[in-house]
This record gives sequence, structure tokens and C-alpha cells, in this order.
Amino acid sequence: MIEQMSEHRYLTFALGKGRLANKTMELLEEIGITCEEMKDKNSRKLIFVNKELKLKFFLAKGPDVPTYVEYGAADIGVVGKDTILEENRRVYEVLDLGYGKCRMCVCGPESAAGLLRHHEMIRVATKYPNIAKDYFYNKKHQTVDIIKLNGSVELGPIVKLADVIVDIVETGSTLKENGLEVLEEICPLSARMIVNQVSMQMEPERIKKLITDIRGRLN
Repeated sequence: MIEQMSEHRYLTFALGKGRLANKTMELLEEIGITCEEMKDKNSRKLIFVNKELKLKFFLAKGPDVPTYVEYGAADIGVVGKDTILEENRRVYEVLDLGYGKCRMCVCGPESAAGLLRHHEMIRVATKYPNIAKDYFYNKKHQTVDIIKLNGSVELGPIVKLADVIVDIVETGSTLKENGLEVLEEICPLSARMIVNQVSMQMEPERIKKLITDIRGRLN
């Protein structure tokens, strides 16, 4: 019965909007998975379909991708490791796709390095309160006051809202321009593929083949 269902069931992908989605579609094309509908830049559609391969795709804001995958609205998601750590959803992380590489770091003015070394009570501004909390409380055992910001967190230390920030660092040029530097590295980041836990049991062959094909391409 499952076999029959499997033949007619669509696999749905949730892709983080922007560069990640574009890069993922390029990668999928290399293993023979295309979606012509997605190439129409003027399309107002929200869900794109490849009927032949029984696949559906939709674009979502990064932080929503693990939510769609956890609740089964998408079988597979592609999103940054930062989002997976911050959202902490019940999903399987199955593949490091290797693009979108950057680092999650503690940054601030050089003068703040001592505050980190001496485990002083400091204020930390970040878009990633869960990652910051986990790092300072569980790994460094340092008590901090975490302030959630949504915009340019580099402003935090400049306007004396915070002593340091926890943020993604790609090249570090924005930090430099604002008199800040990387003080500690929390973890490396890149795009990852995640899978819904039930889908993995319902569609093991299709999903494992997909993972194997992509892994082969990456290597």
C-alpha cells in the first residue's frame, strides 16, 4: 500500500529565499532535477511543480524553513546551519551542502576581549539569542544579558547598547569598517539539507537516493 502511495506522492522542498535557493536549484539541476516554473522571474506563484518527477518547491524566509519541515508541510528543506541551531526544530540534518560558508562569532571592540577572558557580566546584542545563550551559558559558563536585535547588530557596541555581539561573519569587512573584530569563534556555518522525520520513514528510498546523488555531486 505504501508503495502505491509513494508512486503518486509529491516530495515537497522548502528553500530559504535568495542566494541559498538559487544555489540549491543549480545543484539540483546538476543531478537532473529541474523546475522550469521557478525560472520565470515574474511568476506570482507560491508553489512550483515538476509533475514528471512528482516534486514541489516553495520559497520561504530562512527561519520558517525548519518549521515547515518539522510539521511536514515540506519533506525536505535547505537552510543555513545558523537557522537550524537558532530554531532548534525536530528535523533530521542529513547533508552539509558546503556553500554559504561563514562563521558564527562573538565580535566587539578590542577592549572587550578582557571581559570575555575574565567571564565578566556583559551585554550581548544578537539576532540569534538561542545560539548566544547556549554558547555563553553552556560552553563558557559566563552569565550574560542577551539583547535581541533584528537589524544591524554592529550598532550595538558602537552606541553602547552592548559590549559584544554574536553574529555571522563572512569576510569581516563590515566589522573592520565599524572598529570591531572577531573575538571568539562559536562555530562554522554553511547550507544544510534537513528532512522531516516522518517523511524519512515513509519515503526512505526516494530521499536516500536524492541524498546519495547530491553527495556524489558535491564530492
